[in-house]
Amino acid sequence: MNRFNVKKVAVLGAGVMGAQIAAHLVNVKVPVVLFDLADTKSPAKNGIVTRAIDNLKKLKPSPLGDKADASLIQAANYEEHLELLQGCDLIIEAIAERMDWKVDLYKKIAPFVAPQALVASNTSGLSITAMSEVLPEALKPRFCGIHFFNPPRYMPLVELIATPTTEPRVIDQLEAFVTTGLGKGVVRAKDTPNFVANRVGIAGMLSTMKEVERYGLTYDVVDDLTGKKLGRASSGTFRTADVVGLDTMAHVIKTLQTTLSAETDPFYGSFDTPAVLTKLLELGHLGQKAKAGFFKKVGRDVMRFDLESGEYVPAGQKSDEVYARMLKKPAGQRLRLLRNAEGPQGQFLWAILRNAFHYAAVHLGTIAHTLGLWHEAGPLRAVAGSRLAGSRQDGSGRH
Repeated sequence: MNRFNVKKVAVLGAGVMGAQIAAHLVNVKVPVVLFDLADTKSPAKNGIVTRAIDNLKKLKPSPLGDKADASLIQAANYEEHLELLQGCDLIIEAIAERMDWKVDLYKKIAPFVAPQALVASNTSGLSITAMSEVLPEALKPRFCGIHFFNPPRYMPLVELIATPTTEPRVIDQLEAFVTTGLGKGVVRAKDTPNFVANRVGIAGMLSTMKEVERYGLTYDVVDDLTGKKLGRASSGTFRTADVVGLDTMAHVIKTLQTTLSAETDPFYGSFDTPAVLTKLLELGHLGQKAKAGFFKKVGRDVMRFDLESGEYVPAGQKSDEVYARMLKKPAGQRLRLLRNAEGPQGQFLWAILRNAFHYAAVHLGTIAHTLGLWHEAGPLRAVAGSRLAGSRQDGSGRH
């Protein structure tokens, strides 16, 4: 097999994800042509893209290793510059999560794709196979899904998703580029709703939000519990949701609601949109990009949203120190301690871990091609398996 040599990439869509994917590509010195709609409100038709490139230099954490590398991103629009696609080895579509918009764009770009170029969609969960159906027969074998996570420079996971017509070598070539060229870890997902990480992650997020209500915890305490203390990103649960975007989160939830059912997912009854998310969306508080979500900054102070009052109140509460000590124990001991915890914070932690283990165990074989995501959790799998094998619901809400 010939090595897939990526000399230039086109990214379609200069929104939050598209612009930052472009930034990560130029971080490793791969030139990018970044496309978006022609700017009808400005004499400069590339205005949407040039503003997105300028914004990359202001974002924190920075999507650029060196701000000077932004010069490697060439601005383009679909009205004037589609011929630039002919010089690209890889085309990554990263526009809004609308199937009709995506297929319309594929029809528009198809005549300009180079004969050996690969085309991939960065959708967070729409059907890759359905998208491929509008492509010319010659292009279908070179089309697949490539799902980066926000922010692309820092999140290590990339999902690759083949369609029934994707040539195996295409996935092999793309995985080689993503791992050795971009420094990411790859999971090959099946073309099921929301793939692997968002399927398990959003189910976990919805479960977490329900358990927050059950145990009466605040978002700042939950983020303290579910961040570094739990071995996760320091942003925890709700700050991560703000970074991703609450509109994006709502869309992924909607995908689960509309593409699954009680027959295809036994947890379907837990997929209702939480009241707090509905309220924040109504207010236009979409997270970091709107400067308000579950949290917002007022001067130097961080505030958290209070659903009951509909207002923001001072944040900064921390979890009980006993759980920090508990979470430093070896995995098996840690879970036993949480399983038997009496305080609401410990019971909350056990509940979200139990729920996550259960969901993953039920769906693993149908959404992923390998066990890669769970191999590193060895002791956790062992303990979870022993608990879940004879699980039952008791009066405390524990399994």
